[in-house]
Amino acid sequence: MTDAREPGLSPSLRSRVAPFIAMDVMTAARKLEESGARIVHMEVGEPAAPAPRPAREAAMRALEAGRIGYTEAAGRPSLRARIARHYRERYGAEVAAERVVVTTGSSAGFILAFLAMFDPGARIAIAAPGYPAYRNILEALGLEAAALPTQAADRHVVTAAMIEAAHAQAPLAGVLLMSPANPTGTMTSPAALRAICETCDRLGVAFVSDEIYHGLCYAGEEATALAFSRNAVVVNSFSKYYCMTGWRIGWLVLPEPLVRPVERLQQSFAISVPTLAQIAAEAAFEAREELEAVKAGYARNREILLNELPRIGVTDFHPVDGAFYVYADVGRFTNDSLGFCKRMLEEAGVAVTPGLDFDRERGARTLRLSFAGSQADVVEAVRRLGAWLP
Repeated sequence: MTDAREPGLSPSLRSRVAPFIAMDVMTAARKLEESGARIVHMEVGEPAAPAPRPAREAAMRALEAGRIGYTEAAGRPSLRARIARHYRERYGAEVAAERVVVTTGSSAGFILAFLAMFDPGARIAIAAPGYPAYRNILEALGLEAAALPTQAADRHVVTAAMIEAAHAQAPLAGVLLMSPANPTGTMTSPAALRAICETCDRLGVAFVSDEIYHGLCYAGEEATALAFSRNAVVVNSFSKYYCMTGWRIGWLVLPEPLVRPVERLQQSFAISVPTLAQIAAEAAFEAREELEAVKAGYARNREILLNELPRIGVTDFHPVDGAFYVYADVGRFTNDSLGFCKRMLEEAGVAVTPGLDFDRERGARTLRLSFAGSQADVVEAVRRLGAWLP
């Protein structure tokens, strides 16, 4: 009997990445909702607020004006200039507009940057716990992700000494870090970020700074890597602070030698980022008052969780300096975070993400709760969890 499989239909080795569990949890939650269940969503980092009014109005004006065509591969010049101005106004950092490339969310930014910076087999250090798509994208591109496990003694942030030690063990081509961090909410101080930039420059290691949660800081001080190194690559997005997840628009700030390589890749991969999203994103910069009000809502949700989680038995969590997550150790309840979160969804109607999404070695006893939703949802989630937890 012959093999009935059609040639070319077997999945490639590069596609065998781990699932993004947070998205799987969201799918499972939606299916329960379709059957009539009332689910409290705390599984994905998605603001409940809509895109700010100036962004929506700018998009509507553009639609009414008629044709929406391609833009330059690197982005609309006016948007690139507005992003560069943002760095001058917010951080006092001078960035040439020509170093900015607009991307389809930060996700496309990572793919473009990694392809432009690293050859197959290169070793890239990432924090553990950390954003799961980092490892998945690196592995799909034939790169090696080297985990840097964070510790309570270092406030769960990666230090320059950790990078130096990892590089001595086996040479690193790059380091990719996020502050404020997902899933931990921890922030790297300006002094620590400077030390990381200087260490990477001295070692000849590329540094990629994911600053997607900038603007969402509750304790400490934000700093951009651009203040400390012209070699740093910065990734950012309109998804989080600007509440524009579904618009799929972000940006890169690149050292000059990487601008043209990234532009060439963008030309072939996407031609350009959707024009309507670019128009809306540029207008979003003018919505600071509206966006700060949304952030104040996150701050209230954060306080509710910091006060109420210990009352229901969840006492061990990382510092929640920024972003909109609590990353908690639930080892007193389970050593199977995947199964624990599945039961929580089905029995309590609360969707959260198991820690295995963020830390393959230690995530079986942790979970992440997003507080990007409404205050009513956060209060309801605590009530349900308090009744459900043993």
